Amino acid sequence: MKKLLIFSGFIFTMVIGITGCYKDTIIPEGAIDPDGPPQSVSFSKDLAPIFNTKCALTGCHVSGAHKPYLATATSYQEVTNGGFVNTIVPKDSRIYTMINGEMKEYIPSATDRQKVYDWIRNGAPNN
Repeated sequence: MKKLLIFSGFIFTMVIGITGCYKDTIIPEGAIDPDGPPQSVSFSKDLAPIFNTKCALTGCHVSGAHKPYLATATSYQEVTNGGFVNTIVPKDSRIYTMINGEMKEYIPSATDRQKVYDWIRNGAPNN
């Protein structure tokens, strides 16, 4: 009887120990090769929503604040006509260097920054 009680206590302790364990798994964002083939990116469907929610905020890139103005209605003209895009050397584009430098905290997703880079490498189309 004593052995059965000790064995039952041991099993009970093991069950509590196993079910009480919790491991939080953090899956890192997938590795992105920035110089791989550029993906197809739509300015109006992919980039404008990013700029509108992350950049076109009060006091930031709205009309009358910092250039380029990134409100959805004017963002394409502001970015392409304001000297922020260099389709010859995309990595020298002012918008690309800004979102990977001092503005990186506002667009923390590497995937979103890659979309901007791919859009520039595709010739910065108005699509």
